[in-house]
Amino acid sequence: MTATLPAPDSVRRRPGTSARRTGSPVTVRGLKISHPDRVIDPASGHTKLDLVRYYDDIAARLLPHLRGRPCSLVRGPDGLAGSLFFQKHMERRAIPGVTRLPAALWPAHEPLMAIDSAHGVVGAAQMNTIEFHTWNAKVERIDAPDRMVFDLDPGDGVGWPQMRDAARQVRDLLHDLALESWVKTSGSRGLHVVVPLAPRYGWDAVRDFSHAIVDRLASTRPDVFAGKSGAANRVGRIFADYLRNGLNATPATAYSVRARPGLGVSMPVHWGELDEIDGAAHWTVDNACDHLARRRDDPWAGYWRRKQNVANAMKRLGFEPGPPPAKPAKPAKREEAAMRRDAGRRR
Repeated sequence: MTATLPAPDSVRRRPGTSARRTGSPVTVRGLKISHPDRVIDPASGHTKLDLVRYYDDIAARLLPHLRGRPCSLVRGPDGLAGSLFFQKHMERRAIPGVTRLPAALWPAHEPLMAIDSAHGVVGAAQMNTIEFHTWNAKVERIDAPDRMVFDLDPGDGVGWPQMRDAARQVRDLLHDLALESWVKTSGSRGLHVVVPLAPRYGWDAVRDFSHAIVDRLASTRPDVFAGKSGAANRVGRIFADYLRNGLNATPATAYSVRARPGLGVSMPVHWGELDEIDGAAHWTVDNACDHLARRRDDPWAGYWRRKQNVANAMKRLGFEPGPPPAKPAKPAKREEAAMRRDAGRRR
């Protein structure tokens, strides 16, 4: 059955024109946008307002990938020309619509954060967020990842046709292990191959299993895949980065903008569409919403229904996992109540 997606909330606007024409305060979803005409990307001329409006328009598609997961933000107060920083925890200065998660989720660390509403997406963009990243596990089973990600990272000399072929080879090996996978552009340099899982195994087991898959790829096709990270190891080859599957590692989420010149967008696609794509940043802030307005089906519709048990896949690969994690205790009632109050104030 083909799934239908909602169209973006509004038509794509021309870069940065609204704030400069009116000279008046700009609000999006009730939030005042500070410095709306600040140029975020000198290469394209896109402003902070362009980025905020993109995220406002795309929120309905972005939110299913954000909800229920701890998230991290790549923020750039001065745009790509300035310093970027990676925020993984709640800070003293609240971000509108961003929820503080219970400290018990990750003991001995500052509280994590989550975004479950369009107000939160726009609030994060107003606070100069360029990229959205999420954990591979949901809050309800923070100890057991429900997806496995292979971030295909090309070395020097790797062309885009080689990237497409490599992604298909990852898909084919996963298929041989009876695992179905989905693909998206990274919006940066490569492709992301994503495998939905039943949350049964812990972080170490999932990371080590993904490492074993990468080792198999590198041993069977050493001309295509590098078994180790590092620029020197992947000249002319591709590293299928399995390290995104470790605890606290956060891949860029679908529909996120990437903090690179041109502001590419990570776009879910059908496997059969790869030949129509000319690069990892085929879609950008300029054309992503127009593309989605024309597209009525969701290339990842089946992804949401698949919860794959990897036990048999592990056996086929000859991989021995550790014992599955025990189900964690629920947060204390006081923490649950505080989280609900926090969410209510920021909605």
